[in-house]
Amino acid sequence: MNDMTPPVKSSPKDWETDQEVRWCPGCGDYAILKAVQRTMPEIGARPENTVFVSGIGCSSRFPYYMETYGFHTIHGRAPAVATGVKLANPELDVWVITGDGDALSIGGNHTMHLLRRNLNCQVLLFNNEIYGLTKGQYSPTSRVGTRSPSTPFGSVDRPAMPCAFALGSGARFVARAIDVNKNLPAVLKAAYEHQGAAFIEIFQNCIVYNDDVFANFTDKANVAANQLWVEHGKPLLFNNGTEGLAMDHERLVLTVVDVHDGDWQAAGVAVHDQTNKGLAHMLVEMPVGAFPMALGVIYDDPAPTFDSAVIAQNAQASAGKKPDLQKLLSQGQTWMVDKQPHEI
Repeated sequence: MNDMTPPVKSSPKDWETDQEVRWCPGCGDYAILKAVQRTMPEIGARPENTVFVSGIGCSSRFPYYMETYGFHTIHGRAPAVATGVKLANPELDVWVITGDGDALSIGGNHTMHLLRRNLNCQVLLFNNEIYGLTKGQYSPTSRVGTRSPSTPFGSVDRPAMPCAFALGSGARFVARAIDVNKNLPAVLKAAYEHQGAAFIEIFQNCIVYNDDVFANFTDKANVAANQLWVEHGKPLLFNNGTEGLAMDHERLVLTVVDVHDGDWQAAGVAVHDQTNKGLAHMLVEMPVGAFPMALGVIYDDPAPTFDSAVIAQNAQASAGKKPDLQKLLSQGQTWMVDKQPHEI
């Protein structure tokens, strides 16, 4: 959370622009947009104090559709622009909208530095595991074997894992959600309340170039067995409470255990601790199928923010000094030209 002024009452309509929303019919981006527009009034944000910054890609059209300030920047550089916005006006609520290609390929370096610096903002990474805007080439998160115009025989790359990348970069808040899931607004609220860089990976279905790539955990038939919505202080249960995650203390890995008659404690099911970075790493790296997909707020452990440190440093450096532009210009080697141009 960034804006420290009193919240105002608004409705989702107040956050909608007059622009025609232009994504492919059925695209998951529509659901994410609506979730954000519904969430803004609930967190008490103010349109005139909110900025959405995006890079390039399907997701990056987002600022056009939010009745706020916004920047549609260049490929991969949204984190750099967002950093400048936040440092120029720390009172602004800054949201970064990006995709798996934008943030983890050309923009990977910028994303890493925003997270390690802990800029006070929210980063929403729409992950559809494909380059949708440029007609379906494989992306950094595409799975091994993905066939696309750029990998006609199947990708041989090992995919990047956005949440593992974020944790490795030093992010202090890491979460996951699904575009059409009812829990997305709750995750957005938690990210807004976090002081520092809040990173959310949102699984977003690309209906044209990578349809149903997440079906193994999003299809109705697979939800119970393959989705685990974590909650701080609650047992790591899934499949209607009949299965859970336990810690193998000898190997220091998570394992799936059966839970009988609801007695999760007897089964040794672990309790989620969102401040435990080691546990967070285990949860985000679980392979779906053998394990469920971990969703919700996986890691939340605030630390001092980059922008507050910069502000404090600038205040200390300028304490007791008066601004004097002429003195500044006269520093170092200077000289006076005392002849008229026609005399030279």
